[in-house]
Amino acid sequence: MKEINLKNKEKVRLKEREKEAREREARYSNGHLFTSLTVSSTTLCSSCNRSITAKEALSCPACNVTIHNRCRDSLASCAKMKQRQQKLTLSRNSSALQNVTMRNKTPLMKERPSSAIYPSDSLRQSLLGSRRVRSGLSLAKSVSTNNIAGMSEDSVGLRRILSQSTESLNFRSRTLSLESLTDDGEWWWSPLLEELQEEGSCVQADSWSLVVEPNFLQTLHKDLIKKQDVIYELIQTEFHHVRTLRIMEGVYRRGMLEEVMMEAAVVHTIFPCLDPLLEWHSNFLSELLNRRREGLVEGSANNFTVRSIGDLLLRQFSGQCADDMKKLYSEFCSRHPKAVKLYKEVLTRDRKLQPFIRRACRGPLLRRHGVQECILLVTQRITKYPVIIQRILDNTKGSEEEAQALRQALLLLKELISSVDQEVLELDRTRRLQEIQARLDPRAQADVRGGGVFRGGELLRRRLLYEGALLWKVQGSRMKDVQVLLMSDILVFLQEKDQKFTFASLDKSPVVSLNNLIVRDIANQERGMYLISASTPPEMYELHASSKDGRRTWMSRIQQTALRSVLDSTSWYLFIVSHGTLWYLMVPYSTSWYLICLMVPHGTLWYLMVPYSVSWYCTVPDGTLWYLMVPYSTSCVSWYCTVPDGTLWCIMVPYSTSWYPL
Repeated sequence: MKEINLKNKEKVRLKEREKEAREREARYSNGHLFTSLTVSSTTLCSSCNRSITAKEALSCPACNVTIHNRCRDSLASCAKMKQRQQKLTLSRNSSALQNVTMRNKTPLMKERPSSAIYPSDSLRQSLLGSRRVRSGLSLAKSVSTNNIAGMSEDSVGLRRILSQSTESLNFRSRTLSLESLTDDGEWWWSPLLEELQEEGSCVQADSWSLVVEPNFLQTLHKDLIKKQDVIYELIQTEFHHVRTLRIMEGVYRRGMLEEVMMEAAVVHTIFPCLDPLLEWHSNFLSELLNRRREGLVEGSANNFTVRSIGDLLLRQFSGQCADDMKKLYSEFCSRHPKAVKLYKEVLTRDRKLQPFIRRACRGPLLRRHGVQECILLVTQRITKYPVIIQRILDNTKGSEEEAQALRQALLLLKELISSVDQEVLELDRTRRLQEIQARLDPRAQADVRGGGVFRGGELLRRRLLYEGALLWKVQGSRMKDVQVLLMSDILVFLQEKDQKFTFASLDKSPVVSLNNLIVRDIANQERGMYLISASTPPEMYELHASSKDGRRTWMSRIQQTALRSVLDSTSWYLFIVSHGTLWYLMVPYSTSWYLICLMVPHGTLWYLMVPYSVSWYCTVPDGTLWYLMVPYSTSCVSWYCTVPDGTLWCIMVPYSTSWYPL
């Protein structure tokens, strides 16, 4: 029993030692010896300049820095530890030289092999590869072979030995000095940063009011001063954006390709369409700076006013420029999640990339512009323009032409951003549909009412509009979890098992056509709804959402998609038919006419009415179901047509230049 207890105690000691060793290794990073520390909420991180919470604070007692736990890999090497290592190495080298001198005082000293100084070439190479010491030690200056006492007939051999040792240590010193230069000097991107700093000298001030002279400022109206401040902010933020793009191109992408030697395809995935983005914004910045130069007061280098900028903004956000911007930002923003995910994966496994990123982020400018921060800034830039242009418009007084150009540019820009959002959404849905199809069992297939078979490959032939989890109530009051895909013309029910999707094999078909699909809520159940298909015989699906809002969202989206699938059909015709005080939108189906919505004139607006459950709901400007608004005009063009029952109907169409087609 005693032996067993001793063995157990020994195992416990070994585990404690291993734990302590792991903790010491975790605390040691870049020469720092970190210890956990409790700090106040106002303490800032020495690496990222952000506040530190008490749970994640680390402190190095050698150099007195305090950082986040996550920032320890990006912190520069500990200067105090470097000095200590240099002193220790110098003392070791001095003692080694003293030993060599004492040996040479022996009168019968014979020639010894070079292994007495360096036992092997491998050790010499390991010393040359070591980066623990960066001293400029030179034995040629500190030791003279002529002053060594006890020179005998073997003095020639002794000089050769000392020459070998001196040359080796000098070579090591030169190598370490070069490594120190490349490690701390940031030499190959320093010219780019200096160039950016020089170019940004004209936008260093916080506002336009601080750039111009006070005497010149007093001669201007208050509204004009506010407008110039906003225009200056536009120029300044555009320069900062171009600077971000140039850092991405000239530091990170170049470093990944030339220094880290990463594959070009991987780098392109991390920085998609970077060159055309840089070209687009550089041209825009050049136009803005030209307006600034044109507005300079004669004889002054600082006093300037930009009187007109609406035409420039209108040209920049319309035509080919707008198309290019839409294409570039749609691609970049849609690839943003994949780019960040890939960068994190590569940073974790690539040992060459980690020191490069740490070295690049040491400077004050690049510390605030990491790879992830740069990517995020690019995706956000397009959303900043409307706010600035709106402020310019608010401070534009006395020039209706300028105000009209700004309003039109703002409208085009908002439409452009909406188009980019829609493109990104469509690309995300397409990517999500591809992920679902990849996880779908290749052998999975579903029987469709009418004798057809639906296979997984047919999903990619359709557009995914919405997806989510619902509960499908089957026979016996059981609830089954299903993943529902709302496609352009069908509903698909899937079940997940072992990270794979299969078609739901329950009591009904997992594929439902949206053609003539009826959606009804369940009485006294705020989360339930019925889907009634138009098959023969009809089938009814009982589904339950996780909340009342979730049910409302599903019912609205299914109804809108079902109506859209009807309207998109080429064999259908739409008629707006007047009947009393109401206007009906009639859709022919087979030999009958079905009322799917009606339009009611109210004041100067037209409200679109849609059937919702058993009631009719009107979409007001805030919009719950539909937000299509048609301007009402007193002048109408009368058309006539004959409906299938032979009755002559009068179709009234509002006649207006701002008429929006349904």
